[in-house]
Amino acid sequence: MTGKDVPALEEAAPVIPPGTRINVTFLGNEDLRMRVAAATAVRRLGFVPVPHISARRLASRQELEEFLDALATEAAPKDVFAVAGDPAKPLGPFEDSYALIRSGLLGNYGIEHVSISGYPEGHPDISDATLWQALTDKYAALKDLGLESSIITQFGFDVDPVLSWLAELRQRGIWAPVRLGVPGPAGVKRLLSYARRFGVASSAGIAHKYGFSLTNLLGTAGPDKFLHEFARRYEAAGHGAVLLHFYTFGGLKATAEWVRDFRQAAAG
Repeated sequence: MTGKDVPALEEAAPVIPPGTRINVTFLGNEDLRMRVAAATAVRRLGFVPVPHISARRLASRQELEEFLDALATEAAPKDVFAVAGDPAKPLGPFEDSYALIRSGLLGNYGIEHVSISGYPEGHPDISDATLWQALTDKYAALKDLGLESSIITQFGFDVDPVLSWLAELRQRGIWAPVRLGVPGPAGVKRLLSYARRFGVASSAGIAHKYGFSLTNLLGTAGPDKFLHEFARRYEAAGHGAVLLHFYTFGGLKATAEWVRDFRQAAAG
């Protein structure tokens, strides 16, 4: 959710299981008060707030401390998601999420668990070697600081690169739980728009496997086929602990209702 989504969260709350982790984004057009208010609403409604901290959007170390202090006072999160952020040049002293982690400030404000980014299909602007090195460094840094870690991945439509990436992740000795990015049900045009923005493969073959056609953009698509195939091919020994992280491109309530219905159908 964004800072503007508190009313949408309140509407969706009856459908969301208590204790669900809900991420709160760190957008450039929102301020500290909006972000903190959103995290506080998540806690008030019985869920677990996971505020994002965008390293390159922070103008100073003081701004980071003010944000962490306000969060601790009003929302008391134990979890955050450390990301580099969109600006090509940092606005302040934090070049990336590794620098943010290495500041050592997170644990001073009650943070016990830090999520970091993973890219099973790579990143359009960053080499695979750089991505792996960054992930390895952040995982090690969090261990050194005594903080728990998990990895939230970019969403995708194709199970093959996800399984390959998970296998390589574990072979590299990174055993943090992975929260696999999954798009909630949304219009096909919207899904493709986000896919282009984030460099996610969406060829005709991949789209067909996922459950939509590039020649019919008027419908909606959910991750049913993706999840069933992933579950069929998943192997705990080689792929490690895997959970799900839903991107609510089609809205909070629509995503929550889809998850509820999918669970009920799976339960028989």
